[in-house]
Amino acid sequence: MISYFYALVFLRHPELRVLFPLAMNVQRDRFVKALLRAAEHIGNIAPLIPYLQSLGRSHRTYGVLSQHYPAVGQCLVDALARYARLTWGWQTEAAWQRAYATLSQVMISAAAEEDRRTPPWWQAEVIVHQLITSDIAVIILRPNHPYPFLAGQHAMIETPWWPRIWRHYSFASAPCTDGLLTLHVKAVPAGWVSNSLVRRAKPGDVIRVGRPEGTMTVDHTTDTGLLCVAGGTGIAPIQALVQDVVRRNERRPIEVFYGASADRELYALDTMLQLRAIYPWLSIHSVTEQRNRMQLPYAVDAYGPWNGYDVYLSGPPGMIRTGLRLLQNGGVPPERIKHDWAEERCPRSFR
Repeated sequence: MISYFYALVFLRHPELRVLFPLAMNVQRDRFVKALLRAAEHIGNIAPLIPYLQSLGRSHRTYGVLSQHYPAVGQCLVDALARYARLTWGWQTEAAWQRAYATLSQVMISAAAEEDRRTPPWWQAEVIVHQLITSDIAVIILRPNHPYPFLAGQHAMIETPWWPRIWRHYSFASAPCTDGLLTLHVKAVPAGWVSNSLVRRAKPGDVIRVGRPEGTMTVDHTTDTGLLCVAGGTGIAPIQALVQDVVRRNERRPIEVFYGASADRELYALDTMLQLRAIYPWLSIHSVTEQRNRMQLPYAVDAYGPWNGYDVYLSGPPGMIRTGLRLLQNGGVPPERIKHDWAEERCPRSFR
């Protein structure tokens, strides 16, 4: 049904094809997730509002305009009608039309409000490209306009080598007066954007950076201790969070657990240890499966309990899933656990 839906969109509105990536498999998966989530909550739209607003703001990055929504909505209804013949009728069609109109208006309004504040994306010049390991690069960017973000947030990145292919990356430093942005990028198999950034990008290249997203930020109105758990390049936003706290001279306890498969993969450990030498309330625990004979979340759990801390998880989805389960079983309230798990970020339904 989803494939037929996109065929209708591109046949009836070929001008919209430029808004989509060349490879549609990831896009189709995201659309299905967004559609199912919307259908699940359509009887009570209130829980959907923040999700839909985020979608609308993200759509600006891809060039989606308000007039595109009705056109795409009609294609969706026609695709549903084709594949739901046994249950489809005028009442069902009218219900879907009403539902889509309601959902799309929330996205359109959020995008319009965002248009008054920020551009849909920034151009950023690569000024430093440092290969830290054979597959990890630290990249420093200079955006063409001031870029407002908070430590712990992430943004979508597009390279000139793969237009319309966007991937999320977290910022590895807190906001600075120089306005620069730092990324830690690991090249992954078949990763179009990651391999381009690690193996092709060089100083002078210009990439696009989408709007800052994410709520994995520090509440500076309290002095609660922080538990920060980072796996692999998940150390990037954790490093930014730590910088954010220490620059404010907040003497709140910070426990950082930094893990990987082997010691050689802990590429940012020296940087974190240098911070610990300056700020005695900062504790750094390095964990590797090779050395500790256990995965990072279980090592964190063994040091618990952590129910008096605000928790930040950053890394591979499997690590975050296990960490969430262990921490909640250990008594940490879910509302005190923040993470940057990609599956939890709002999918882009038009992407």
